Amino acid sequence: MPDLQGLLTRLIENEVDFVVVGGFAAVAHGGTLLTQDVDVCCDFSPDNLMRLQQAVADLHPVHRMTPARLPLELTPEKCRGLKNLYLDTDYGQLDCLGNVMGLGDFPDVKRGSIEVRLEAGACRILSIDDLIKAKEAMGRPRDKETVLQLRAIREKRPDAES
Repeated sequence: MPDLQGLLTRLIENEVDFVVVGGFAAVAHGGTLLTQDVDVCCDFSPDNLMRLQQAVADLHPVHRMTPARLPLELTPEKCRGLKNLYLDTDYGQLDCLGNVMGLGDFPDVKRGSIEVRLEAGACRILSIDDLIKAKEAMGRPRDKETVLQLRAIREKRPDAES
């Protein structure tokens, strides 16, 4: 069983600069669709990627999209030019994105995020409005269902505009 909360805790504790952007962000806003991975948009600087690697080092991270499922063995030199990392770990899948469809690159995504407090500390997630934009841009059936849920949640919030 995936320990997605455990993955987030490790990222927070290792001071990785990231924003939760996928199904886990939808759940944080009140969505009900289960997710089997953690999708984050992060700073792809060598320093940040080295902190990310440290966060998952003992979880046997491997590159999920390579046929040989190569282990994650980053160096500052190897970090240059990376845009995405798709990892399998002992705690579950971690997808690290350099940009989010419909929103842009990491600085744009971070501007559209809000801070939430978790047991491990502060964590940034996409705002409900930006999460809707991202899910609409993806356009997959599961994303469309998530958009319907997020819109309904947004409308029921006391701070929603009429």
